[in-house]
Amino acid sequence: MKLIHMKNQVVIITGASSGIGKALAYEYGRKGAQIVITGRNEQNLNAAEAELQAAGIAVKGIVCDSASEEQTRSMVEKVMQLYGRIDLLINNAGISMRSMFETVDINVLKQVMDINFWGTVYATHAALPHIKAVNGGIIGISSIAGYRGLPVRTGYSASKFAMNGFLEALRTELLETGVHVLIACPGFTASNIRAASLNSEGKITGDSMRDEGKMMSAEEVAKRIAEAYDAKKKTLVLTFQGKLTVFLNKWMNSFLDKMVYNTLKKEKDSPLT
Repeated sequence: MKLIHMKNQVVIITGASSGIGKALAYEYGRKGAQIVITGRNEQNLNAAEAELQAAGIAVKGIVCDSASEEQTRSMVEKVMQLYGRIDLLINNAGISMRSMFETVDINVLKQVMDINFWGTVYATHAALPHIKAVNGGIIGISSIAGYRGLPVRTGYSASKFAMNGFLEALRTELLETGVHVLIACPGFTASNIRAASLNSEGKITGDSMRDEGKMMSAEEVAKRIAEAYDAKKKTLVLTFQGKLTVFLNKWMNSFLDKMVYNTLKKEKDSPLT
C-alpha cells in the first residue's frame, strides 16, 4: 500500500540503476512520489525502470552521465518539461577506487571527482531554482570516507570530503529559504559501488573486497535516509562501525590511523602490507 504524503511530488535520484539509488526509488515511489532515475548505462537503467514500474512505482528513466554538466542540465530541463516541478534531488551517483596513490593514474582521481563531487555540483546547480520554488530539498549520499580519509581510496575520500563541505556550505546559504539539505553517510553497506570501483589503471574491478552479506542492506539504508530527511536532520551516519569511525577520528585520530590501516589490510588482494 502506498503512502500518499508525497503524492504529486517529483523526486530525482541520480545513479539509480541499482543499489542504494534503486532502493531509494522504491522508498519514495511507495510514498506516492513521481520518481525520476538516471544512469549512464541505458540497458541497466531500462531494466531498473521496468522493475520499478512492475512494482507499481511511477517512474521515468533518463540516461545521463553525472560527470557531464551538459547532460545533467538537459536532464533537469527534461524533468521540468515533463512534470513542471522538482521537490527533492538525491545526489547518489558515485564511483569508488582502490589503488595505492603512488602507483595510480592521476586520471582515475579526476574521474572519481568528476562523478562524485562535480556530478553533485552540476545537478544541484541546475535543479536548485526549481527546488527553492517549492521549498523542497537536497540529499547527498556521501560516505564515512568523507569524514575519515581511507588508505587505497585517496581519490574517493577526497571526493566525499569535497561533497560534504559543499553541501554543508550550501545548507548554510539556504538556511532562510525553506530548502532542507541532508548529508547521508551509509557507512559500510551492501552496495555495488565497491564492485564498480576503479583500479590504478582506471579499469573496473568487478569484485567487492568485503563480505556484503554482513552489511546493512540497500533497502534498510534507503528507509533510514527517508526517515532522516522527514525528520529534517542535517546529517546521518549509519552503522555502528560508521558512527565509531567518526567518533574516534575526532577524539583518537592516531589510534584510528592504525585501526583503519589494519582493517583495510585484511581486504581481499589488499595492496597494503
